[in-house]
Amino acid sequence: MANSVRRALARARDGKTLDRSEATTLLHARGAQLDDLLAYAARTRDAGLEAAGRPGVITYSRKVFIPLTRLCRDRCGYCTFATVPHRLESPYLGPDEVLEIARQGAAMGCKEALFTLGDRPEDRWRPAREWLDAHGYDDTLSYVRAMAIRVLEETGLLPHLNPGVMTWRDFQRLKPVAPSMGMMLETTATRLFSERGGPHFGSPDKDPAVRLRVLEDAGRTNVPFTTGILIGIGETAGERADAIFEIRRTMREYGAVQEVIVQNFRAKPDTKMRDTPDAELEELAATIAVARLVLGPKARVQAPPNLVADQYALMLRAGIDDWGGVSPLTPDHVNPERPWPQIDELAARTAEAGFTLRERLTIYPEYVRRGEPWLDPRLAGHVAALADPETGLAREDAVLEGRPWQEPDGGFAASGRTDLHTTIDTAGRTGDRRDDFDEVYGDWDALRERMAAPRRFDADVKAALASAERDPAGLSDDAALALLHADGPELDALAALADGLRRDAVGDDVTYVVTRNINFTNVCYTGCRFCAFAQRRTDADAYTLSLQQVGDRVDEAWDAGATEVCMQGGIHPDLPGTAYFDLAREVKSRAPDIHLHSYSPMEVVNGASRADLSIREWLQAAQEAGVDSLPGTAAEILDDDVRWVLTKGKLPADQWVEVVTTAHGLGLPTTSTMMYGHVDAPSHWVGHIKLIRSIQERTGGFSEFVLLPFVHHNSPIYLAGLARPGPTVRENIAVHALARILLHGAIANIQTSWVKMGDELCTRVLQGGVNDLGGTLMEETISRMAGSENGSFKPISELEGIAARAGRPARQRTTLYGEVPPERREAARRTDGIGTFGRLPLTPI
Repeated sequence: MANSVRRALARARDGKTLDRSEATTLLHARGAQLDDLLAYAARTRDAGLEAAGRPGVITYSRKVFIPLTRLCRDRCGYCTFATVPHRLESPYLGPDEVLEIARQGAAMGCKEALFTLGDRPEDRWRPAREWLDAHGYDDTLSYVRAMAIRVLEETGLLPHLNPGVMTWRDFQRLKPVAPSMGMMLETTATRLFSERGGPHFGSPDKDPAVRLRVLEDAGRTNVPFTTGILIGIGETAGERADAIFEIRRTMREYGAVQEVIVQNFRAKPDTKMRDTPDAELEELAATIAVARLVLGPKARVQAPPNLVADQYALMLRAGIDDWGGVSPLTPDHVNPERPWPQIDELAARTAEAGFTLRERLTIYPEYVRRGEPWLDPRLAGHVAALADPETGLAREDAVLEGRPWQEPDGGFAASGRTDLHTTIDTAGRTGDRRDDFDEVYGDWDALRERMAAPRRFDADVKAALASAERDPAGLSDDAALALLHADGPELDALAALADGLRRDAVGDDVTYVVTRNINFTNVCYTGCRFCAFAQRRTDADAYTLSLQQVGDRVDEAWDAGATEVCMQGGIHPDLPGTAYFDLAREVKSRAPDIHLHSYSPMEVVNGASRADLSIREWLQAAQEAGVDSLPGTAAEILDDDVRWVLTKGKLPADQWVEVVTTAHGLGLPTTSTMMYGHVDAPSHWVGHIKLIRSIQERTGGFSEFVLLPFVHHNSPIYLAGLARPGPTVRENIAVHALARILLHGAIANIQTSWVKMGDELCTRVLQGGVNDLGGTLMEETISRMAGSENGSFKPISELEGIAARAGRPARQRTTLYGEVPPERREAARRTDGIGTFGRLPLTPI
């Protein structure tokens, strides 16, 4: 072992990247070898502080500890925080109790309100469920959200939320009320969770896979997040190293981990693990040092000062740069037997080691200075009141006072390049990428490591064609995959088979709708890596339309004979959840009879999260405001392994399914879509289409299936070298045909995209199963910003020309494939379905 440690130390000394085996070896360093390890870690820490502009500064947060509830559904073997209902006066602290703690903390100069609580106690304890019901809260997190707002408004303290395991949707709900959140990873040792007698056995929230997903979801939603490991609970050195590497992976991929706590186990009486030996402090120091070397100089590494006895200098030598939250008022409710050190003592002990102690906020300085998307605009004023604008640390002269927390007023002021819908075809976009390209989407190299290599597939296409002819909808996955590899005469046979099914299902008419797209803003901080449309509010191509401008475009659409307005926009951080209802009412006030096809599932979840409504409640309100159907966009590929490469913060696949199925249950039809040909594989297309069919068989709510080939030219993920340049012609023909086959008997209408495919290819897929060409659009900015060269509108005459070249008649339809009133047809014919836009010269983008 000594030789292995010596070799690993040599690599650490030379600044080489450590692998898991070397990190595991270094965890065993003791004596002189430990001294060397600490020196190398401290050197790394010092370089990071120098680069951050605060050399020699060790930080801490002055906080109060608010134990909102000590009930928990988990049964961890070492925990004294969680208890049972009969030992508590009330399942939850009441609002007055919460505010009293916060007010006392504010009076003592605290700036952080640390909300700590057990995981979803209402799932286990009836008194918790009854208390929430009696006080009008759907769940514990709703109460957390409400109390965080009260603390902000009445004390000015900044909430840091530690409610345990959170979903992607939970982060959406809580981000507007807390600058930071946290959850200890603790360990990646699954056996400690799965094996009887383990410290986490019987605790559903301690599954390492679940907790790693929380770290990833924090990154996907741009939440500054605190995590860490707990050492000495039965894990091996290798398992400990694995946990550190997993944290590093999420740090690199998403950039959301603001600090990593390395915490040592301390046995507590009245717990299952009361006789387990404490983790030794040298063991803790070695782990901190290895964490520092693995995580690198930019990481912020913390050791809780109340758990290190008097070994402050040892932890500083090991490479920490933060002491965590220290309270002058409340005890550490998780480790009540270990009182916090006095802040003056902590400063003195830090100074003895040659460092200066400085107070920070609960959100780390790097994220304070970055602002959006890491800091929600609803919290910007609260943070700015306490943060030094130069350093991002806590202001020494900050005044703690409550400040209003409120949703933006929803006023739509026109801003930016509001003529982009026309000038995109003449002047084009300002540049091929944003200037934050290298950081906003996460670490491109880490993302590349996540991508799976394509597998070779040997296709028996003839057998698959025979199977498809016998039972189209019952085609196996392997047979469907074989058809996607068809080429030459076999591809022709596939197209002919699909076209026959099309004829049986809907006849020969090629349909289209006279519609206008209205993208009311392109300001968006979701971070989709494929999207070239999204802009920061300060970017040259950014814009937001006023309600007046939206209404005026509706008037133009109606005058042009439109029967539909399709309205979607970016996830603008300033728009409240109710803004979508204001937009819908404006559309209907201008054209009461127009069909409003509006809001993708991503927008629905965003609106519901910001309004703190359920998906069902939000959709009901949208219906009342005038929404008639939903576009089934934001689907991309409904496989999270692909989604988390393709997008950073977009909704998971199960959330997309929840939105569309809920909409269908309310009588709101939706479309369904698939964007393909980027970082996916044909097997994903098969899985996606089959999932769409299974939903349709349950709900019957899809009006059509739309195939959207990836437009690559200005897509960030293509510019980064991770995505291919869209599907081939052969693949486009095959997947359109396969969609017709797999959806036969479930979804009658298969639509192609002239914006993305062009006229010639549209003609070919019309001869292979497709029956619909989409709409005239009148304006189309999303694909044009990505580099599509097929224009932003399509006159009726050109759509009918495409159909004619396919040997088929064309027919105008409504959104739901009904007959168009004569007055609307006549109005559309007068303007060729595109209004007064005219035929603008097209500029390559």
